[in-house]
Amino acid sequence: MVARAGSRTQEDPLKAEPSAQQTLLELQTQDSALARLQHRRGTLPEIARIEELTQEVAQLRGRQIEVETKVSDLARVQAKAEAEVEQVKARRTRDEERLSSGAITNPKDLENLQHELGALERRIATLEDEELTVMEDLEIAEAELRAVTADHDALVAELEHVTAARDAAVAAIDDEIVSVQSERESTAPAVPKDLLALYDKVRAQYGGLGAAALRARRCEGCRLELNGADLRELAARPEDDVLRCPECSRILVRTAESGL
Repeated sequence: MVARAGSRTQEDPLKAEPSAQQTLLELQTQDSALARLQHRRGTLPEIARIEELTQEVAQLRGRQIEVETKVSDLARVQAKAEAEVEQVKARRTRDEERLSSGAITNPKDLENLQHELGALERRIATLEDEELTVMEDLEIAEAELRAVTADHDALVAELEHVTAARDAAVAAIDDEIVSVQSERESTAPAVPKDLLALYDKVRAQYGGLGAAALRARRCEGCRLELNGADLRELAARPEDDVLRCPECSRILVRTAESGL
């Protein structure tokens, strides 16, 4: 049968006045409060939301850049199309002026000029159709850019709001930490150094809980009820003996409700 944690050694027990042991419980309460505060500080819901929002903002910013580039490219294509239309129209105007001036009398030249005017009209129609298509694409892209920008700005505003809420929550927790830490600094000197050293060692081994009260025959560290034999053995120990829980090896501090 495997020996329980409290039965592993036969070394002489550590001694400490009952009042010092009670003070150790106060110290444990303060250390537990500090641990809870640190945990709260690191697990604020705002922290997870900030991470989500930061990723969403980055993704939307990437999409915004893509659409901005698309709008810029289409605007450049539209400007080029407009310039081409104006260039062809200017040539048509010149040809029309030549035709109406009467300066050209050669029938062949007149026929060539009329053919060129017809070709220019067709070219203008083609270019204007292309320009219209580009304008429609540009309008769609600009509408998309406005939507993406609005979504991006809304997320940035939410990120700023959540960040401010996180900062306020952290500041409030830090104030609590300072207060509890101050209490701990006042409490710790009242615990004998050897008992404090043992407490720190046990606390490091058992997840931050080094000392627990014995109440109603139950260790408040492991939450297990001690059996009759263990209780009789503990009851027989001098009141200045520093007890260890037979089940979890944490420092066990007797109380008025221990049930011994």
